[in-house]
Amino acid sequence: MKRVYLISLLGLILLLTGCVSKNTYQQKVNEADLLTQDVGDLKAANQTLRDEKTQLQDDLSALNARLVDVLKQNSKLQRDLLAAGAAQERQEDNLTQRQQKIEAMRQQLDDMQQTNDSLLATIQDLNRALEKEKIAREARLAKVKNTYDQLVGALEQEIKRGELTISNLEGQLSVNLLNQILFDSGETSIKPEGKKVLKSLGDVLNKFPDKALQIEGHTDNVQISSRLKEKYPTNWELSTARATSVVHFLQDVVGLPGDRLVASGYSQYRPVADNETPEGRAQNRRIQILLVPYKEKPAGSE
Repeated sequence: MKRVYLISLLGLILLLTGCVSKNTYQQKVNEADLLTQDVGDLKAANQTLRDEKTQLQDDLSALNARLVDVLKQNSKLQRDLLAAGAAQERQEDNLTQRQQKIEAMRQQLDDMQQTNDSLLATIQDLNRALEKEKIAREARLAKVKNTYDQLVGALEQEIKRGELTISNLEGQLSVNLLNQILFDSGETSIKPEGKKVLKSLGDVLNKFPDKALQIEGHTDNVQISSRLKEKYPTNWELSTARATSVVHFLQDVVGLPGDRLVASGYSQYRPVADNETPEGRAQNRRIQILLVPYKEKPAGSE
């Protein structure tokens, strides 16, 4: 259509301009054909460019969409990274705290080990001390038993006659003499038969210079009679006076050193039997002599 238009236009021009040679006409026709072909090529190229532009726009849209997705993923990754960093910091804090706890526990264990070592050393020292004490106690008990055996052997007849008894209670030796052997009722003077028993006892006790003698006076719970009230107001005075009489006899007659003798009265307050019966009261009225370790006075003391 456009080609026909161009040819007509050329013909009109030729008519207007006058006579044109055939060759010139043909040349113009050829040029018009070339122009027409160029226009077609340009249109085709233009369409190709349009298609390419459309494809590029589509590709750009796809890339933009992918970029958006990538940005979203990147944002999520950043959030995840921040969360992971925070979690790592918390884990590091927890790890630090755990390490501190472990270190504190290790220190406690070290302290406990030191305490255990100290306790073990103390226990070992105590065991050694206990062993020494056990050996010393066994030696003391053996010595007490030997003393007891000697006393029993030397005073066998007096024991058989019931004039005295000897006991060994956990290493504590004691000699018990009933008042009826030593004293008349309400009296503090030692009877002749009592002096004989005390003399035999004192001679044996004199063989143990490492022992001090604690002489104790004991009574029953019967109150002092009215005839003795002026001299002995209570059983305290009577029990102490009788113990003192025995101390004087052992010192003055037997010859025991005074610094090995102690007199004390306990009245009715340490009974060994029931005061409700005559037999029990008779057992409670007694002189008890305890053999205790004797400690010599330091040199130069008064």
